[in-house]
Amino acid sequence: MPLAFNPDFSVKPEVIAFFDEGSNTISYIVRDPQSTSCAVIDAVMEIDYAAGRLTFDGADAIIARIKEEGWMLEWLIETHIHADHLSGAPYIQEALGGRIGIGEQVTEVQDTFGKIFNEGTEFQRDGSQFDRLFGDGDSYRIGGLTAHVMHTPGHTPACMTHVIGDAAFVGDTLFMPDGGSARADFPGGDARTLYRSVKRVLELPGETRLFMCHDYGPNGREIRWETSVAEERAHNIHVHDGIDEDTFVALREARDETLAMPKLIVPSLQVNMRAGKLPPADEQGDVFLKVPINKL
Repeated sequence: MPLAFNPDFSVKPEVIAFFDEGSNTISYIVRDPQSTSCAVIDAVMEIDYAAGRLTFDGADAIIARIKEEGWMLEWLIETHIHADHLSGAPYIQEALGGRIGIGEQVTEVQDTFGKIFNEGTEFQRDGSQFDRLFGDGDSYRIGGLTAHVMHTPGHTPACMTHVIGDAAFVGDTLFMPDGGSARADFPGGDARTLYRSVKRVLELPGETRLFMCHDYGPNGREIRWETSVAEERAHNIHVHDGIDEDTFVALREARDETLAMPKLIVPSLQVNMRAGKLPPADEQGDVFLKVPINKL
């Protein structure tokens, strides 16, 4: 599928990364170099699952940096509904403002997991918890920057890649070249769809900077999160040039069969499908998360 937009790859936004060791997630501040406007991508809220305790160290670091620089936060972007960490977007929004955006297919994810977690009719499955739902080819502004949105499903139905100048934020669609690609075995995931989404990303110019949502330091190397389209096409262990769709699907599905569920999938999905907000409190003001039995 060709690009539905014409990015200005001559623009080079400033990108600042924040690594969360607990979930191996990288969050980003993306700043318009010609103004004080910025966006935050894939913010993290930490949870001690055993203790049921939430903390906000990563989000506080992002807030502190934006305040220190005197920047204005316009957007809080979720590349998809994450299954391995809780979103810190509402916490940052409360401190700094901005709008929370995600792909419009989030409604499919909400429908699927609303049933799995037995959320009942009071849980809205229309994406209304988010401030903006993006469709393929949509755009939004970060100061003078135009950010473009590509629908890149396969890992989840709502996965989006955000192309901002010469930088693309791929979520879980791709990993670093020695990490390959994301799993495609969650409800709504599909390895064949993922391959096609990856190939669409790799149609961007070779010098396009690609920023990962996760890195696990394969073979003990140091954590990294930035690569390029050219590097991925030459060296990605799952989808380098010459790997055809059937070969990828066979590899991806075989690998997925060996993977355990992410350790934070139960709290993450319940919170993230609500745009990072906790489930409603009970009459005493207490909040609880559910553990579905034999559903995942």
